[in-house]
Amino acid sequence: MVENSKPIVSGEGLPEMPEEIILAPEKPILDWKRLLFMATGIILFIAVYYAPPWPDAVDPMGKHFPLSTQAKGALAVFLLAGTWWVFEVVPIGVTSITIGVMQALFLIRPAKAAFKDFMDPSVMFIFGSIVIGMVFTKTGLTRRLAYKMLVIVGEKTSMIYLGVFVVTAALTHVMAHTAVAATIYPLLLAIYALYGEGDKQTKFGKGLFIGMAYVAGAGSIVTLLGAARGAVAIGFFNDIMGKDISFFQLTYYMFLPGWLMTFVLWGFFMVFLKPEKKTIPGLREKARELNAALGKITGKEILAASIVVGVIIIMALRSFVPDLKAIDKTAIVLITTILFFLTKILDIKDLEEIPWNIILLFAGAMSIGFCLWETGAAKWLAVNWLVMFKEANWFVFVLSIAFFVMIMTNFIMNVAAIAISLPVALVIAPYLGVSGEVILFASLVTAGMPFLLLVGAAPNAIAYDSKQFTTGEFFLYGIPASVILMAVVALCAAVIWPMLGMPVTVAMP
Repeated sequence: MVENSKPIVSGEGLPEMPEEIILAPEKPILDWKRLLFMATGIILFIAVYYAPPWPDAVDPMGKHFPLSTQAKGALAVFLLAGTWWVFEVVPIGVTSITIGVMQALFLIRPAKAAFKDFMDPSVMFIFGSIVIGMVFTKTGLTRRLAYKMLVIVGEKTSMIYLGVFVVTAALTHVMAHTAVAATIYPLLLAIYALYGEGDKQTKFGKGLFIGMAYVAGAGSIVTLLGAARGAVAIGFFNDIMGKDISFFQLTYYMFLPGWLMTFVLWGFFMVFLKPEKKTIPGLREKARELNAALGKITGKEILAASIVVGVIIIMALRSFVPDLKAIDKTAIVLITTILFFLTKILDIKDLEEIPWNIILLFAGAMSIGFCLWETGAAKWLAVNWLVMFKEANWFVFVLSIAFFVMIMTNFIMNVAAIAISLPVALVIAPYLGVSGEVILFASLVTAGMPFLLLVGAAPNAIAYDSKQFTTGEFFLYGIPASVILMAVVALCAAVIWPMLGMPVTVAMP
């Protein structure tokens, strides 16, 4: 007899059936773990929002940064959302909606401002990138790429990891990491289908998808094309320090940390998420057969690839052609969505297949990011953190900034994390004899690699759609990965960048 079970059917005259068929496990009435974390988020919100006023933050020059009621409310919403996101007490998109609702209900920001951020251009950029990924899947381009890649890398799962990571990192040098993740994601689905475990969660599946997300961040720091954060950071640096950093100068200093993290992450996943199978026997031959079965490339595949390549070229040229800089990258990416429907590559059914849970996740992330910024809560946090290190050794100060950016970029958009911390750090730096360059590049390294929360970067959320891991698992694997990231930043600041000629210290005023 199965314990805690009840009959599914009953009644006279029914044929006798095996016990294991007529019995089903009784579900618990209450999910106490879920209720605990739900309550934790609410308690944190209440404790912070209704707490007495907190002291001002004061920078080294004596400037005060007060924490208003609205700013304290922003921190309260921030803690509630972070708790609910990590422990997934409700769907992650619903937590995002809660962010807007709480801002409006508690008068932290007007509803128009709170919900307007849900349609921010960055959110629409993610939407357009996901549509590109859908097109690659629907037309069959994804399977072609996957099968050809598997023929090259072979049957060893370790080499499949490496192949996926190298391709992902390389692509982020020439296109936005969000678009890369959306393009690579269906390719990974095709690869995983050949692993032979169906939809079952496996170490290989976790490593494949989480690894893609992590490496997309690592590769995106190498050029200005991988993400918007680089251009924003250089803008701040230019305004405050009076110096400019060129496209190629950024790549010169970021190439080694970007690729070092890519290969270190490969080793990390081979240790923490070592595939259950060392090889997939017959995979190379099967990939050849499946590729041959696809037949010749179709007109729709050529058309879809041409549209995407055309947009990628235009996006890349924005960094070199002044006239194109004025055109927002979101508008350029969304041209692909329009063209896909005009050419009937996609139809209304495809629009209904968009993972809106992921879109809402980033909508909420944008809303809380702007909320922290506009209310002054983010600046208050940054000043309080950095002044603790105002008399520290230059190396400790650099790592403290990198650490702060790393934590903040897991909760809010990395552009906002840079905008919050970099200006304060660049003002404090000369008084500690620290060069602005080492602060700029250390911040950019950690801003590109949020390994703890899905909201930290679009590739994280795109990978989550695979259902191979939970938000809690992503967070737990992200802890050692973040420690490794800080170690790489320390190596760069102390050894690699000085060897490349970067000034790390300056004469104090």
